[in-house]
Amino acid sequence: MSEGQSMTRAGIKRGRALALGLLLAGGLSGCLNLGAGKVPDQLYTLSASAHAPVGTQLSAKPADTLVVEEPETDRSLASARMAVQVTPTSVAYLKDSWWVERPARLLRNVLAEDLRAGTKRLVQLDEDGGDGGVRLGGRLMAMGYDAHAHAAVIRFDARLSDGKGGVLMRRFEVSEPDVSPNGRDVAQALNAAAATLGDQVVQWVNQSRPLGTAATPAP
Repeated sequence: MSEGQSMTRAGIKRGRALALGLLLAGGLSGCLNLGAGKVPDQLYTLSASAHAPVGTQLSAKPADTLVVEEPETDRSLASARMAVQVTPTSVAYLKDSWWVERPARLLRNVLAEDLRAGTKRLVQLDEDGGDGGVRLGGRLMAMGYDAHAHAAVIRFDARLSDGKGGVLMRRFEVSEPDVSPNGRDVAQALNAAAATLGDQVVQWVNQSRPLGTAATPAP
């Protein structure tokens, strides 16, 4: 690597660090609401990459349904603010960057839609009152910006349970590299990461023969 290239890369890193410092909001205190009269210019969301066709109708016995739960999280992801992992032991938030809902609910909705499109199961959300069949839950470990890696990261410990003692677990992690520390770019990168993760979860559910109905080959 030439001296000029090294200086250019160093300059880019310094610029990113400066931008991140300007864009980061404070720590965890006071992060759980927008505050009186404070309305962001825009809110960000996740969109599923696949959708069940309009008019699709399914029926199933309770034991054959798939209920998608909202993943558990720690307090850093309990807010609708966009999280930044600054160091292994510190978290901040991107200034003026808000999700329309808390991240775990956004991811749950994407996974449910992907599963509707990619499996032959009747898929319900946990808030729909579904209490039978296989349940997909788990813990959302990360969904935000990694300041050290300059990447958008989703890390999800998924859990499939059949209500009869059968449990399968798997960790999924998807990252999108070279992301600038601003709400628009981070949201777009996380949307792409969620699409990839959704595809992986669909394949896993389809191949998980010990639980629920027989597997259907992933599309």
